[in-house]
Amino acid sequence: MSFLDILRTAFFALRGNWMRSALTSLGVIIGIAAVIVMVSIGQGTQAEIDKMVSGLGSQRLDIGSAGGMGAGGARMAQGSRWSLSEGDVEAIRAEVPSVQYVAGSLRGGTQVVFAENNASTQWQGVQADWFAINDWQVAKGQGFDAGDYGGGAKPVILGETVRKALFGDDEDGIGQTVRLGRVPFTVVGVLGSKGQGGFGQDQDDIVVVPLEAARRRLSSAQGMPPGAVQSIAVGVDDPRNLASAQAEIEGLLRQRHKIEPGADDDFAVRNISQIVATRTATTNLMSKLLGAVAGICLIIGGIGIMNIMLVSVTERIKEIGLRMAVGAGPRDVRRQFLAEAMLISLIGGVIGIGIGVVGALLVGKFGNLPVELNARVVLLAAAFSISTGLFFGYYPARKASLLDPIEALRAQ
Repeated sequence: MSFLDILRTAFFALRGNWMRSALTSLGVIIGIAAVIVMVSIGQGTQAEIDKMVSGLGSQRLDIGSAGGMGAGGARMAQGSRWSLSEGDVEAIRAEVPSVQYVAGSLRGGTQVVFAENNASTQWQGVQADWFAINDWQVAKGQGFDAGDYGGGAKPVILGETVRKALFGDDEDGIGQTVRLGRVPFTVVGVLGSKGQGGFGQDQDDIVVVPLEAARRRLSSAQGMPPGAVQSIAVGVDDPRNLASAQAEIEGLLRQRHKIEPGADDDFAVRNISQIVATRTATTNLMSKLLGAVAGICLIIGGIGIMNIMLVSVTERIKEIGLRMAVGAGPRDVRRQFLAEAMLISLIGGVIGIGIGVVGALLVGKFGNLPVELNARVVLLAAAFSISTGLFFGYYPARKASLLDPIEALRAQ
């Protein structure tokens, strides 16, 4: 028998009991659809992590004060929340060779007002390297001059969200005077838009001012020492140097802060790459779990195909004997039943791919989950469909081909 003859015979055999064939393919349909939806969610989640990495920077360290509470919940000394200073920034710049950028910063919340428009936002008081570390570009206007960091000037750079809230879609606001709280600042630039961050926050909802201007004009903290900063951001020249740079910075700060051996640090160094690695490992585990669920669905569908094909062999023993009696060999019988199993699997696979693609799109639109659907996912599902029919259809086909023609013809 030719390949087309085998397919035609398999099609007519399945059509003769179409309801049973449809129910048999249901398991494959569910399994393939599950593979597409689950893998798409896994890839979408990984893409979100990659976006978060690009937003946070894969070559940076963040240093903050240890806070007002020490180990075991004991209250730390007065002013410990201001344990970092501009002197620490300059020491890190001078004494840690692998550090490429370093910047201290202050931050807080404020109301920004222009004419009758206002917006509630976050301000950042920064040093010059802050822009390079955080990959911020000034899209309109200009950045701060070297003299702006001296303390007397009051320039401000707006994030895109704040600019739209104050000036609408058509005006950039360059040269206008806005109030941060009660303090007037002059708009000198607008940051390029970054959109939503890896943690879901609006990165453009921000205004940036020089560090000294923030300290003198905006910070309402009581008892802040001269030159204090809330955090220090560090950019390393190579991701491979993150661990060594972190160790050098911790040792340097312990020395500068005169921390005795065995005593708790009054600062904390956060390695962004470690956080990202932890989240990536969690996502990979979740992707494997989702893949396992989809795989179980496919196995159940394949067992259904095997079960129905075994029933079909039992019901058609006399037909098999008749085919062998008129010249069909074991190979022809095996190919016919294998073709029937693969046809069930392929039909179920095509329907499952359609349902899976639609399901993935609906999950992405209404389920508030990151979904990344591409051709590789569809090809993977198609390969699973073919493999399921081939694997689970082989045993019934082989069983049919090993029947004795004479015994088969005697069957009732």
